[in-house]
Amino acid sequence: MTYKTKGVCCNEIQVDVSDGIINEVKFSNGCDGNLKALAELAKGRPKDEIIKSLSGINCKNRGTSCPDQLAKALKVAE
Repeated sequence: MTYKTKGVCCNEIQVDVSDGIINEVKFSNGCDGNLKALAELAKGRPKDEIIKSLSGINCKNRGTSCPDQLAKALKVAE
């Protein structure tokens, strides 16, 4: 699924989840190295674990961040 982000440099996140496990995460734009690392760390882990860990992380007082947006994307991913 593709999730359109809000309030961050990355403009969309593609996530593939099956049986509650994250298979793949891809970010469009944003801090390339950091987002590649975040995607690798999330891969193979339960989506609920990643949601719990990343929800509410703030970047530059924006009220959100790319990790927080990933958590939001995972909340709606099947």
